[in-house]
Amino acid sequence: MSVESAVVCERVRVVRGGRVALDDLSAVVGPGSVTGLLGPSGSGKSTLIRAIVGVQVVDSGSVRVFGLEAGSRPLRRRVGYMTQASSAYPDLTVRENLRYFARILGQPPERVDEVIGSVGLEEERERVVDRLSGGQRARVSLAAALVGKPELLVLDEPTVGLDPVLRRDLWRMFRMLAADGATLLVSSHVMDEARHCDELLLLREGRLIAGGTPEDLRRQTGADDLEDGFLRLIERADR
Repeated sequence: MSVESAVVCERVRVVRGGRVALDDLSAVVGPGSVTGLLGPSGSGKSTLIRAIVGVQVVDSGSVRVFGLEAGSRPLRRRVGYMTQASSAYPDLTVRENLRYFARILGQPPERVDEVIGSVGLEEERERVVDRLSGGQRARVSLAAALVGKPELLVLDEPTVGLDPVLRRDLWRMFRMLAADGATLLVSSHVMDEARHCDELLLLREGRLIAGGTPEDLRRQTGADDLEDGFLRLIERADR
């Protein structure tokens, strides 16, 4: 196991509600990269993400982040987490929400306006979150995850339900964050988004069925289209 890796999962097994959610899963997320965690609904993506951020009990195996056990106190300011549900308080304005999160994370007041600008919410900064559109609320949640300047940013389905233009803008932002040295783990069930990633982890029924760069997966499967390649991998795994 390398402490240079951002995330190292070794033979992770998780059982939830009597069902095996992750089964003997091992994976590595390299630093300073955008890694896509891809798979259909129910494949275990959210469970793996919860294990990485330290809020999921792991029955066996280990999850380490920057060489430390997932969920360790020293990691709390190094890891940003955006859940599928909005993390913002609906009765507060955008600015009030981010001021609150900035104070918790020990960030200066000027960080709030910096993050608001980075997610394109300048015109909405004084609006109450409950009156924002779904896409705008998603950007508030992303800003909350970014306010602490995390080294690892874990995003659970951040683009679900968003229009194509906003999805494009968010992926541009993710690439910029990685270029500045952050590590991003982004889950999605939309295979089209795989092309934006440096590395891919493909899950199926709690198991990792493939990993590598998009080009690696095209080469392994002989498919030009990543979605076709993923389907071929599923067919192989089901034999």
